[in-house]
Amino acid sequence: MFVPLLGKDVDEAVKEYARGKIPRRFGLLAQHLEPRTFLLEEYSVADAYLVTVLNWAPYVGIDVSQWEAVATYAQRVRERPAVARAFAEEYEIFRRTRH
Repeated sequence: MFVPLLGKDVDEAVKEYARGKIPRRFGLLAQHLEPRTFLLEEYSVADAYLVTVLNWAPYVGIDVSQWEAVATYAQRVRERPAVARAFAEEYEIFRRTRH
């Protein structure tokens, strides 16, 4: 659902369709994460990818705080030293290269 929302040349009807999918998809994700620390039994590449995708949420107007389990999960993963370092390095590259 993020790809159409991030697209500059995407028709507004397509974006609206994608927005309509948000509550159900985030609800399912929250339900899955509620009893867990990570997506699987332990931290995996799936968590690294999901937290990356969740970082796109504010840029498309999604407030993940309404799904507490998702927000808590994202914060927990972002606080892992390697993830925090990767985000900091990525942000520095973005800051230096944006026009």
